[in-house]
Amino acid sequence: MSNNKKFVVDANFIREASKLNLSLSEFLLLLYFENADDLTFDLDIISKKLKVDKEEIMNAFNSLLSKQMISLISEKNEAGKRYDKVSLEGFYQNIQESRSKEKKGKIKEDIFTKFESEFRRPLTGTEFEIIKTWLEKMYNEDLIIKALEEAVYNGATNIRYIDTILYEWSKKGFNTREDVENYYKNRYESKKLEETNVFDYNWLEDYDK
Repeated sequence: MSNNKKFVVDANFIREASKLNLSLSEFLLLLYFENADDLTFDLDIISKKLKVDKEEIMNAFNSLLSKQMISLISEKNEAGKRYDKVSLEGFYQNIQESRSKEKKGKIKEDIFTKFESEFRRPLTGTEFEIIKTWLEKMYNEDLIIKALEEAVYNGATNIRYIDTILYEWSKKGFNTREDVENYYKNRYESKKLEETNVFDYNWLEDYDK
């Protein structure tokens, strides 16, 4: 990166970096490598470009290495001489994991709101924990919503009913909403029955047999 080249600061970069509790020097160093054409670590050039003391740059560099935000990759130049190149893969991976967690948290928040809307009341602590367990250890989020819709159609808005539906579906190998819908479609087509809404089947009666 030439001395005259200005930094380009993307809003997403600032937002994601701000979540990592970085020092100002760490942030500036990441920003430098984000914009750099040459990803070798040259302390003199970086210190001059960022106008930050060399010792502070070195401390930030070592800190980012220890946090696995950056790493050093050994490569060969045209003359066959090896040199270390800075990689920001750890930083980008951290961003991806952070976004995945945010998305997962949003999904969970949405599904709890969906249950309370259909139940027409706040969830109890026990219900909240059961749904949380379904999400974390057992069932696809969309499959849970499908079971909720099944329960609502049959007028049984309670966790036990939904838990039984999910248990029966898991025994049949259903992992997604599509699995359930395809089962109904194939079942009814094979028996040449009239088109029937998916909610007409009572899973609890099937379970009690």
